[in-house]
Amino acid sequence: MEEICPVVNTEKLLLATDGSQFSEGATREAIRLAKRCSSKLSVLSVIETNPEYETIAPQLLEKAEKAAQEHLGSVKERAKKEGVDCTTSILEGEDSFNYISSEAAKNKISMIIMGRRGKTGLRRLMMGSTTARVIGHAPCNVLVVPSAARVEFKNILVATDGSRYATGAASEAIGIAKKNSSKLIVLAVVPSESTQPMDIVHSQMSRDVIAEKEMKEAEKNAKTVKEAAQKEGVAVEAFILGGKPSDAIVQTAKEKNVDVIMLGSHGKTGVDRLLMGSVAERVIVLSSCAVLVVKGK
Repeated sequence: MEEICPVVNTEKLLLATDGSQFSEGATREAIRLAKRCSSKLSVLSVIETNPEYETIAPQLLEKAEKAAQEHLGSVKERAKKEGVDCTTSILEGEDSFNYISSEAAKNKISMIIMGRRGKTGLRRLMMGSTTARVIGHAPCNVLVVPSAARVEFKNILVATDGSRYATGAASEAIGIAKKNSSKLIVLAVVPSESTQPMDIVHSQMSRDVIAEKEMKEAEKNAKTVKEAAQKEGVAVEAFILGGKPSDAIVQTAKEKNVDVIMLGSHGKTGVDRLLMGSVAERVIVLSSCAVLVVKGK
């Protein structure tokens, strides 16, 4: 049976890859998604360099170019075997996130797909990383795929803090859940020593550890999304969880066997760029499943 396209607006996909093992999940899922959605797939590798590097070590740059060409050739061959036509390109320069974001804007890309780490092999996503900066600057949604993750869009978690960014993510999550007959888990997190999830109707018991104002706001946010999902006929559960937002989101995703977490790109602070310590960035660092960061319009 032919698989349906799980998401809307997938006409043009951009896979950003550096050829490292950390890009494998993104490469696999990009080809798979392009096949399911009959999308146009563009594959981009950016070789980070500068004039000084080019002068001092031209042979290393040449080696990097050759490796990138071979990698993109192999990706194109994999896509061809799946019936997916793709174009490939190599760009060179400083700050690869700028090239990725610019290519996405220039080509009116619907979604960027990439791994969460690069060739540096860092165990934690650090400020300044390509992935974090692409999310901050990209004009479209960004799907971040860990190496071993498989994106099914069958069990979706969306986190909400009531911000316009979270509202956008929730709206998109409901649409995807409806299209795929998926289960949707709505999560609102407030500061607390409590670590146990509670269904909305039972959240009264936590008022001794969670500030009443914050608790009421979290209840309202989760309830709003839950009711919107129910109106669309989506199977939905809503939870309030106390603790650190990023840790609560990742832990709930793990316990509920979620295959994709959906988040707004920014929180209530509304900062223009993704900052170190933000919920979205830390979730990407810690999550074993894919994270779809929804950009505000």
